[in-house]
Amino acid sequence: MLVIGREVGQVIMIGDDIRLMVVETRDGMVRFGVDAPREVPVHRAEVYKRIKEAKPSKA
Repeated sequence: MLVIGREVGQVIMIGDDIRLMVVETRDGMVRFGVDAPREVPVHRAEVYKRIKEAKPSKA
C-alpha cells in the first residue's frame, strides 16, 4: 500500500485518467472527489462488496 500525504485541493493521479482530489478534512474524516472515465466503476468498498456478492459466481 502506498501512503501519500495531501492537503485540501491537492490531487493524486492514478494512471493518465483518474484523479483523486482532497476536497475537505474535518473531525478526522477526509472527503475525496473522484474524476474517472464513465467506463471505470467507482464504489466505496462496502458497496463494491455487496455488488460482488450479488453477482452469480462462474463455476
